[in-house]
Amino acid sequence: MPALASHRKPRTRMRSTVPAVGLTSAALASVTLLSSQSAMAAPAPKPSIEEVQKRVDDLYRQAGTATQKYNQAKEATDRQKSKVDTLLDSVAERTEKLNDARRTLGNYAAAQYRNGGLAPTATFFLADDPQSFFDQTHLMDRMAERQQQAVTEFRTQQAKVSKQRAEAVESLETLTESQADLRTSKQNVQTKLTEARTLLSKLTAEEKARLAELERKKEAEAKRKAAELAKKQAAARKEAEQKAKESGSGGTETGSGSGSDTGSGTSASTKAEKVLAFARAQIGKPYVWGATGPASYDCSGLTQAAWKAAGVDLPRTTWDQVNVGTRVATADLQPGDLVFFYDDISHVGIYKGDGMMIHAPKPGANVREESIYYMPIYGSVRPA
Repeated sequence: MPALASHRKPRTRMRSTVPAVGLTSAALASVTLLSSQSAMAAPAPKPSIEEVQKRVDDLYRQAGTATQKYNQAKEATDRQKSKVDTLLDSVAERTEKLNDARRTLGNYAAAQYRNGGLAPTATFFLADDPQSFFDQTHLMDRMAERQQQAVTEFRTQQAKVSKQRAEAVESLETLTESQADLRTSKQNVQTKLTEARTLLSKLTAEEKARLAELERKKEAEAKRKAAELAKKQAAARKEAEQKAKESGSGGTETGSGSGSDTGSGTSASTKAEKVLAFARAQIGKPYVWGATGPASYDCSGLTQAAWKAAGVDLPRTTWDQVNVGTRVATADLQPGDLVFFYDDISHVGIYKGDGMMIHAPKPGANVREESIYYMPIYGSVRPA
């Protein structure tokens, strides 16, 4: 039997270079991946102590800014809460008046229902005599007038209640926003402080010693500048006193350092003494952000409390305190003046004379005396 022919089409063999290309691409990808992993695995260069110091100082400054935002939000929250409470009390009072007006209207409606609401003509024919009809009509007119007054009173109270309820709702929404801002500000403060503490905790004992040495150098330079300012202020006082003697006048308000005052200057000097007496009594108490005393303070909490002891009410935040009183040049600072720091005005201290101040520095530190040149000065004011 003859062999049957195959119906399958013979397979043509083709040589392809695709696998080679695929292999080459895979190899390149592997090399790239390994290179990327190697780059990612390479540890980041450790920051220098100077860089750590700068970063920590910056974080504390940012925490100071966040603290002022917290203080601002807390003040707004307290103010808004007080407004909401007042509005809710007013709404409750108005609602009671509205209910009284509603009850009065109900009484009129019940009386009209009992009388049957007869037409005037029917009432005339049913009356015993014409005079009683006219007496009754007069009475009904007076009742209708009172009823109209009751309706007007009801509508008035209803409108007032609706308006005050709308105000209360709006105030509650604002309060909710203020509380949200408060929580955000609080979280920002805690985040900055945690980051600063984490940076410091990673330092070795040797690095901490070097950082402490940098701080000592910074403090020494700040004290040197304070001494220069004290020297200039002393020279200005001496010159002013000499001119006062030559002109034959007694005392004079020098406008620098702690010179003597007369007239209205005596009152300002007395207030400054009270401010400084209070501030000195707080030395050693811890800085706590958001605190206003008496056990702890933040920077603006201390200045606010100190000036309150002298009978002067200051706003809560550094941003508001800087706008109180009279601007003063650094060379003309007097005890009790407020000195503000950084471009964002996030810190403040109380000038005590000779280039030094009393302030609540930062978390982890206590209220203390320090040179005003320890931080970059923004400007100064004399509150009163």
